[in-house]
Amino acid sequence: MIKPIITEKMTSDSELYNRYGFIVNPAANKLQIKDAVEAAYGVTVKKVRTMNYGPSRKTRYTKTGVQQGKTNAYKKAIVDVEDGDVIDFYSNL
Repeated sequence: MIKPIITEKMTSDSELYNRYGFIVNPAANKLQIKDAVEAAYGVTVKKVRTMNYGPSRKTRYTKTGVQQGKTNAYKKAIVDVEDGDVIDFYSNL
């Protein structure tokens, strides 16, 4: 697990459906993600869904020539926890 996703959409999902989002290692599988979240936050994980995001490539035309670049690829995990369990991301700031 690399870091939690704290956006308006994920915050609303966590309040309504007990769902939390994390940016995870691209090589991690669902069982490893489940074990890491349970160990880090002390909750019971019900379900894990993962998504792989590829890099978005961009080309810029400048006076020095054509500049090509890309963003980083990453893997996102949506974790459903059992009812009654809550993850508080703001407690240890």
